[in-house]
Amino acid sequence: MGISRRSFLRAGVAGTAMLASGSLGLSDAAGLSAAPRRKPTKEDAFHLSFAGYTFVKFDLDTLLETARKLDVKYFCIKDFHLPLNATDEQIAAFHAKCASYGVKGYGVGPIYMKTEAETDRAFAYARRVGVDVLVGVPNYEILPYVDKKIKEYPEIRYAIHLHGPDLPIFQDASVIWDKIKDLDPRIGMCLDIGHDLRNGADPVADLKRYHSRIFDMHIKDETEASKAGRCIEVGRGKIDFPAFVRMMRKVGYTGMCSLEFEKDMKDPFLGIGESIGYLKAVIDLA
Repeated sequence: MGISRRSFLRAGVAGTAMLASGSLGLSDAAGLSAAPRRKPTKEDAFHLSFAGYTFVKFDLDTLLETARKLDVKYFCIKDFHLPLNATDEQIAAFHAKCASYGVKGYGVGPIYMKTEAETDRAFAYARRVGVDVLVGVPNYEILPYVDKKIKEYPEIRYAIHLHGPDLPIFQDASVIWDKIKDLDPRIGMCLDIGHDLRNGADPVADLKRYHSRIFDMHIKDETEASKAGRCIEVGRGKIDFPAFVRMMRKVGYTGMCSLEFEKDMKDPFLGIGESIGYLKAVIDLA
């Protein structure tokens, strides 16, 4: 099926309209009902979600209300919304609040780990919170300890976050693969497709190549496929999202696709709405 950018932009406007009005009626917003619809064969195994860092300037209630308005059911928990030293009572209250909005925290992180003690704390935190994905950023020298540690946590998969050209470690998916390919198979990666692109890689090709060890994804778009690239509303940049969605289906990706919107972070809501609307349209039409 041919997919027009006009259809995608209708969906982006719809997402923006939902944030402005509080409406969840996608078909009523901005004429979206006029867009051609893909006939679903079965529900996709992957799910849209939020990366907690998108809401670094805002409290948990703002994250949850935004998720509810945009019909996003999942998010990855950052420690500014649930501290690493949270008590069991605080964790229980956190989950209860999320449930009251119809939203679930599916993983934790990214959490930086430079020492064995920091690694111990991160794994213990993930278990106490009750998630099965720990997004981590370990120093290279701590990887053997991570490989040892994960054997104590059979319920957890460890996803290393890549950072593009901004940091000297884990710049793209190929770097992570080279570091983990001989480690425990529950050590994989969080494929940040924007940073992957900014390091000169192809996110679609990397998803195909490394999908067996991709446990989480950060979804964003970039203005340029270079270090100069900056985050922009999804669909306006250089990433081929229809091809990316088709590849997720081809390789059978079953994890989360977490929007990490890093533009206008003091007032990101219009961009978040447009990005989620665009992604929903791509998933529907691709």
